[in-house]
Amino acid sequence: MYMNTILEIQHLSKSYRSVKAVKNLSLTIEQGQAYGLLGPNGSGKTTTLSIVSGILHQDTGTYNWFGESPSPAQRTRVGSLIETPHFYPYLSLEKNLKIICKIKKIGYYDIERVLNETRLYERRNSRFRTLSLGMKQRLGIAAALLGDSQVLVLDEPTNGLDPEGIAEVREMVLAQVENGKTLILASHILSEVEKICTHVAILKNGDLLASGSVKELLTDQEIVEFSCSENEKLLQLLSNSKIISEIKKENGLLIATLSPDKKIGDINNFACKNGIIIEHLISRKKSLESQFLELVKA
Repeated sequence: MYMNTILEIQHLSKSYRSVKAVKNLSLTIEQGQAYGLLGPNGSGKTTTLSIVSGILHQDTGTYNWFGESPSPAQRTRVGSLIETPHFYPYLSLEKNLKIICKIKKIGYYDIERVLNETRLYERRNSRFRTLSLGMKQRLGIAAALLGDSQVLVLDEPTNGLDPEGIAEVREMVLAQVENGKTLILASHILSEVEKICTHVAILKNGDLLASGSVKELLTDQEIVEFSCSENEKLLQLLSNSKIISEIKKENGLLIATLSPDKKIGDINNFACKNGIIIEHLISRKKSLESQFLELVKA
C-alpha cells in the first residue's frame, strides 16, 4: 500500500521555440512505486525529468516533492541520472564521487557503499575514461544513490547497453526498489518498463496518452471500472462471485479484473439480479491498451 505522495506534477508545460515538449502534464507518484515514463524519443520524458530534477525551468505548471515546493534541501532525498552520465574522464571513480558529495553537501562516508551496490568498488581507483559504457551507467546510478536518496530518477539507464549490461543495470535498479526506494524511470523499451515498473505513464509528442498500473496495461484479462449508489454492497457481493478475480476501490469507483471467459456484461447482469443498478460501467483495459498499441506502432 502506498502511503505518501512523493511527486505531484500539475499542468506542467515546456516549449522549445515552436516545439511543445510537454503539454499540460499532471501525474502523481506515490511512495514505494516504481513509476515508468514510457514513450519514443521526443515524447517529453527527458524534459519532464529534467524539470522535476531542477535542471530545466517549466513554462507553466507546478510540481511538489514530498508535499513541498522544490528546494535545495531536497537534493539529498532525490538522486537523479538524466541522459548520459557526466564525469571528469581523467579522475578516478572515487574522486568523481567525492565531487558529487561536495555538490550534494554530504560527507564521503557513503562512497564505499554505493560503489559496492553498483559492483564498482574494485574499480574505484580507475579513471572514468577507462570504463565500459555499462560501467559508466552504473557509476551514474552510484552518484544518484549517494546520501541514501529516497527517490531515484533515472532517464534511459539501459540506453545503448548490450543485453548483459541491460540485465546488470536492471538487477541493480530492482534491488533499490525492493529496499523501499521510489523509482521514476524513463524508457522507450516496453519490456524494461514491464520488468521493472509497477506503474506507467505513456507519453507521445508531449501529451499524456494514458496512465495506470503496468498490470492493468499488460494483462490479458479485462479491467472494468464501474460505480453505483451501493458500491460497498456490490463490492462484497462480487468478491464472493466467480465473475471477477480481483476488485478494489479507487477514487469512488470499483475496479475489477474479470475472470477468464467473463465479459463486462456479466457484471451488469449480476448487479441487476441483486437489485443493484450500475450507473457507470466501462472497460478500462481496452482504452489503455488501444493507446498503448498506438504508441508502440509509432
